[in-house]
Amino acid sequence: MGWSDSWMGTAHHLKMSPNRIEAARITRQFVFAATVLLALVRPGVAQERNFQLDPQQTSVKFTLSDVIHTVRGTFKLKQGALHLDPSGNVGGAIVVDAKSGESGNGIRDRKMHREVLESDRYPEISFRPDRVEGSVATSGKSSVMVHGMFNIHGVDREISVPAQVEINADHWTTTLHFTVPYQKWGMKNPSTLFLRVSDTVEIDLVAAGNVATRSANPPQ
Repeated sequence: MGWSDSWMGTAHHLKMSPNRIEAARITRQFVFAATVLLALVRPGVAQERNFQLDPQQTSVKFTLSDVIHTVRGTFKLKQGALHLDPSGNVGGAIVVDAKSGESGNGIRDRKMHREVLESDRYPEISFRPDRVEGSVATSGKSSVMVHGMFNIHGVDREISVPAQVEINADHWTTTLHFTVPYQKWGMKNPSTLFLRVSDTVEIDLVAAGNVATRSANPPQ
């Protein structure tokens, strides 16, 4: 190959340089985007979520059946805060004021507090979740199982309950339904000779409040 051929090859190379520069620029952008994506999903920056319960937006209802009619009542939330890590572990507690229980009948409620709940002696009812089975989406609705310790009448009981969770921006709501076999758990059945009531009570919890996220394991 002569000098002229070598020059023509160099000229062709220079002519292709703008295309190669553009290709290199696109490649760098792709690599940068992939790096950012990996950084967002790697365990080192996984997000822990903190859920606050607002007493004004939270309701705790109970239902007790007897042979004549169904008794319905409520309790008030005392305090509540939970945190969920990326592996599904949960901390915190939901605490209910046992003394706040009421069904709309003063005589019945006094008997409930004095003979069944013994709320002067055991003033709080609590649920301390420790793990979630299933995935809680960062936005929208999720169905999961929540496992933890339910404390009533001064005794911890291990339970797993289904929960529906919905997250919208910085607000969340959840609904739980479960059965408390209070008589089996050592509390008095308030039945009388003329009035028989169920030995279990149904609990419906609707909780709501704010949710915030933070890095569970900040990068080193």
